[in-house]
Amino acid sequence: MPVILYRYLSGPDNESFNHKVTLALNKGWTLAGPPAMAFDPEKGRPIVGQPMLKEVPGVDYAEGVNIADY
Repeated sequence: MPVILYRYLSGPDNESFNHKVTLALNKGWTLAGPPAMAFDPEKGRPIVGQPMLKEVPGVDYAEGVNIADY
């Protein structure tokens, strides 16, 4: 049975964030709901987030698993 991994990507609403999401999608991650947006008043910029899921067969999940490696 595959393990389902969850990660939440977040950062400033800029091209770098878009590249993080694009890279995850191209590594087999899928969007796990709508993006979120908030405003950072100290830095005067929007912050965005995107939940992601990935099914990984043959992995025994443990708290020490580096999810970003998948």
